Amino acid sequence: MLSAEGGYRAAIDPVFLAASVPAAKGDHILDVGCGTGAAALSLATRLTDVHITGLDQQKKLIELAREIAQLNGLAARVRFQHDDLLHAGNNFESAAFDHVMANPPHHKKGSGNPSPDPLKAAANIEGEATLEDWVAFCLAMVKQGGSVTFVHRYDRLEELVSLMAAQGTAVTAFPLWPKVAGEGAKRILVQARKGASGDTRIAEGMTLHADDDTYTAEAHAILRDAAALIL
Repeated sequence: MLSAEGGYRAAIDPVFLAASVPAAKGDHILDVGCGTGAAALSLATRLTDVHITGLDQQKKLIELAREIAQLNGLAARVRFQHDDLLHAGNNFESAAFDHVMANPPHHKKGSGNPSPDPLKAAANIEGEATLEDWVAFCLAMVKQGGSVTFVHRYDRLEELVSLMAAQGTAVTAFPLWPKVAGEGAKRILVQARKGASGDTRIAEGMTLHADDDTYTAEAHAILRDAAALIL
């Protein structure tokens, strides 16, 4: 996959994010913070009869995402829009999407050591928009009964679940364990169902690597075979 030279490269996070979206034929999905389009294009590859819109405030990444979609024959079903979620109200209709997915910056503003590369810095550390802003925007964009799915740092699980649950949604958290179930997770998928009430559920999650550092069969099915992931 093409990427911005010297800039952000997609890891496995957006692939697992796309795999976890419970989309069906004809659905419209919004990918917030789409970057170069890894999650959107992964979902469009898994499901050939859905329509996806990607949104990102980095114009250079949007241009690259459009190029990748064109090269892969997906431009008819996947479009990318340069916009800022804090100011996108006039360009996006509320409750217009069946599902929303997001891979926001994982570090709070002012934390860590920002990369001198502005693309990397924007991808990793929150800017003007906080995690609360991301959650509010995503829930505003999804229809009643639709899902909002985030991939985020495991150590921000409590904060993310609290923000989603405060909107009166049922929340499921799905840890991605590196080698041993129950140990050392760095990433987690968190999915809310708008309008559905209920207690937060912490799923068993998935173990990514075997003892020899190869991917487990379950992880391989998602990363190589475009399998769906049911949270």
